[in-house]
Amino acid sequence: MTQAPLTLPRDRFLDLPQGEDRKVGIEIEFGGLTEDEVADILIEQLSGRCERTGPVGLQLVETALGTIKIYLDTAWRDRADTAVVGRLLEAARRIVPVEIVTEPLAFSDLPRLEVCRAALREAGAIGSRNGFLLGWGVHLNVETEGSEVSDILPVLTAFALCDDVIRAQNWIDPSRRIVPFIDPYPRRFIDALADRDQFSMEELIDLYLEHNPTRNRALDMLPVFAHIAPDQTHAGLSGDEKVNARPAYHYRLPDSRIDEADWTLALEWNRWILIERIAADADLLDLIREDWRDHRAHWTTLRTDWPDRVLARLEAANLLDDMKEIA
Repeated sequence: MTQAPLTLPRDRFLDLPQGEDRKVGIEIEFGGLTEDEVADILIEQLSGRCERTGPVGLQLVETALGTIKIYLDTAWRDRADTAVVGRLLEAARRIVPVEIVTEPLAFSDLPRLEVCRAALREAGAIGSRNGFLLGWGVHLNVETEGSEVSDILPVLTAFALCDDVIRAQNWIDPSRRIVPFIDPYPRRFIDALADRDQFSMEELIDLYLEHNPTRNRALDMLPVFAHIAPDQTHAGLSGDEKVNARPAYHYRLPDSRIDEADWTLALEWNRWILIERIAADADLLDLIREDWRDHRAHWTTLRTDWPDRVLARLEAANLLDDMKEIA
């Protein structure tokens, strides 16, 4: 039987279940506004001053949320001062987004960023579903609780097992589905995480790199692993894969729906909190791992069957009681 849709709060940011002082950096891609227009709106909301960092790049400093980068999100942006490239980028603005990137923010700062998101929407910012082949996203860079395998493995396992649940509940724009940027983990990788509950960090990184030697995953773990074991991580990547090491989960799945009235950053944050709550409940995570093994043992099951099974398990554990949307 199909489970009822998972509804999460849109009007408030739920607390992290562990490590309350952890920070999160946020990246938002959108169109409809120029970098200068975005800077003016954010300064109106946050104060601070603007510095130009390139032909299509700005940086806000001394704002209420620290330093914020604003730029046209293309590898060509540093060459936009040449006449030909500049004209091409101006012509491409319909599909090349402006991106804002915050420094790591305290949890208490997130509502203020949501106010900025609403101000950008009011000024004409547009999101993923405003046209064909936009494919813009929101990335959360959530600081890890620590660098031990006991900190990392439960979160990675919870996400691997529940990625399909979030995708089933959250209609992802087709333009993001057809490109590899947010590919799901291979099923054999999920099998390996479900089959074992003990790994050394070296074993976990080797397993991840064997199946995911790329940034193009909905949860990109390479920044975390490059922070913990840089030599091992970079040795497992192709030469053109660039990774900035940082102690943060790089959660890339959400669409940017900045122009939609019922969409908020809180909603996407709370989807991540669901993953962290599952990870923090060892008994529940073990049950879901067991469910996955059983699911995979039956030849007649499909990947599309899996989300309902997880939702039933979460309902039985009463995990969703205080996460449901308030009317």
